[in-house]
Amino acid sequence: MTSKERGTGIHRWLILGLIVLAVVLGGIIPPIKPPVFLPGEALTAPLFTVFGQPFTITNTLLTTWLVYLIVILLAVGVRRGVSQDGSPSRGMAAIFELIVEGLQNLVESTAGSQWAKRFFPWVGGIIVVVLLANMLKLVPGFESVGLLHEAHEEGYPTRTLIPGLVSYIYQPGDAAHAEDEEHLYEVIPFFRGPSTDLNFTLAIALTTMVMVQVYGVMSNGLGYFSKFFNFGPFLSIWTTKKVGPFDAINPFIDIFVGILELISEFAKVISFSFRLLGSMFGGAILFGVITTLLPALAFGIYFLELFFGAVQALVFGVLALVFMTVGIQSHGHAEEHAEAH
Repeated sequence: MTSKERGTGIHRWLILGLIVLAVVLGGIIPPIKPPVFLPGEALTAPLFTVFGQPFTITNTLLTTWLVYLIVILLAVGVRRGVSQDGSPSRGMAAIFELIVEGLQNLVESTAGSQWAKRFFPWVGGIIVVVLLANMLKLVPGFESVGLLHEAHEEGYPTRTLIPGLVSYIYQPGDAAHAEDEEHLYEVIPFFRGPSTDLNFTLAIALTTMVMVQVYGVMSNGLGYFSKFFNFGPFLSIWTTKKVGPFDAINPFIDIFVGILELISEFAKVISFSFRLLGSMFGGAILFGVITTLLPALAFGIYFLELFFGAVQALVFGVLALVFMTVGIQSHGHAEEHAEAH
């Protein structure tokens, strides 16, 4: 047996041992059902007010800052690892070169080389940020280690792990409430996946659609907005001597189509936001429920979350690329439509 084959066997037994350990620990210390919150939980008291609303640091906001910090550190590390003399890069820099090259080819094949340099920073940035946000939530300790908070409705009693320093909540048998305990608690985690907070997904969606309008104006000038407010054909019928019955109806059709285009822009923001939110929030609930009932399935759910997190990041970036590409071409389509009439 070669050393390579022996290494494969060790890894197989290591994975099997971890699965058995998870089953044994799940029987000794049953996992509790995590509380389900749609918005991020506040970790601090209100610091100041913004437009009359109190601003607090939530666990999803803290994780978002951590994602940005990791992106900056990765950029610095890759920049230092890139070879300056033309020789092939090594390590992390070589991996990122392959990823960047693949994303750049995707952008160029969709938007063309002229606009690829403008679109790539946005598309690549969205994919990297969303991917890291989705992967961080799979790190052990995320969404499970945090502050003990007294529960108002359903909760669990506590046990002391380190006197005066660390406590944890546990599930006594199958009872949702322990009759012999006076206080029940729940955990507000220090970190939570940003993609499970509507503020994060909505912010990316709004930023993306604003840039779609910016690139549309850059490509077509102010005439870009004619696809939303197409009153030109309606005004031109007053200067036309001979107007047929269909010629009088077409301008109203153009105005109605423009209204639909305007509504679709807002619909894209909503679909953008809730597509990522629904997928990741639903995955978090599924992971909590399945691992509470059957701890041995935690490994399978982790791989499933890993797959869906990567797919959602890629889908989000590709949709942003498609919307930007359509935005720079919309005015030309409007002119062809006008010439056809």
